[in-house]
Amino acid sequence: MKSLLIVSALTLVGSCATTRYSSKIENLKEGIQLNDSTTVMTYANTITATELKTQLYAFSADDFEGREAGKEGQKKAAEFLKSYYIEQGIRSPINDSIYFQTIPASYLPEGTGNSENVLAFIEGSEKPDEVIIISAHLDHLGIEDGKVYNGADDDGSGTTAIMEMAQAFKMASENGHRPKRSVLFLHLTAEEIGLQGSQYYTENPIFELEKTMANLNIDMIGRIDNKHKDNGNYLYLIGSDRISKELHYISEKVNNRYFNIDLDYTYNDENDRNRYYYRSDHYNFAKQNIPVIFYFNGEHGDYHQASDTPDKIEFELLEKRTRLIFATAWHLANQETTLVHNINL
Repeated sequence: MKSLLIVSALTLVGSCATTRYSSKIENLKEGIQLNDSTTVMTYANTITATELKTQLYAFSADDFEGREAGKEGQKKAAEFLKSYYIEQGIRSPINDSIYFQTIPASYLPEGTGNSENVLAFIEGSEKPDEVIIISAHLDHLGIEDGKVYNGADDDGSGTTAIMEMAQAFKMASENGHRPKRSVLFLHLTAEEIGLQGSQYYTENPIFELEKTMANLNIDMIGRIDNKHKDNGNYLYLIGSDRISKELHYISEKVNNRYFNIDLDYTYNDENDRNRYYYRSDHYNFAKQNIPVIFYFNGEHGDYHQASDTPDKIEFELLEKRTRLIFATAWHLANQETTLVHNINL
């Protein structure tokens, strides 16, 4: 009888704990309010397939020689991005005008020259020291056997998505809708050779990591993989619930309200043999306990091939996916409180 009573008591305690956790989750979900719907979609809609196409064809052109980290083509690509932000009137967070965070050759794999992350930002109106980082890598594989590896999807798609989002945030700011938190547009180098650009940033952050609310990382969002060849209205999300379930619920609520993209969490499985969670730049932020989302369209036959060219990009789909990420960033930058981490639930 005594044993039975103990078991019953433990069962009751476990049940209460589960109930309390479930209540916290429900309260978390119910507390997410999407405000300024008309405003956010006004600026999301300035992100267009036409402009994405123009920028992506330019960024993945042969002139950039495949953008291999530390090589001349990658430096041309960095200058291209810098010129864009200057033209748009979007400042750098480093003394206003220094758009490059230089990474010395000694930090990078042997045989790699020094390289650059490219940074631009919109300063927050109320909480300028807090930041949302939107990232994508600017480098690719360079030239092999005389063939230019243009990297249109990998990661020209993510790069041009950030450019368009930056322009949208800038337009909103000029019209009196500056985000409450700062938004950092971070183009990272050396992803293809070991995520060194993002590692360097997290070791030498421009904004305090403790005040970095989230990292939205984009790596290949312009194509359709074989699994979804009959329905391209999808996007893989990886890592969204691992550090902050609130981030995951915000992401889903934004999507359900405005876009209805099929969010596929296949690769978020911790037992996924592809281990994508560990293979792009968001991971260096996750290691610092910063909530992340990795946006990804999956691999295709042109992945890491010279055939990854801009004529194969699905620009209407790239537009819709970019708008989703913009609207998610908008909400994060403007919500009253910072994200609740899972450890606090």
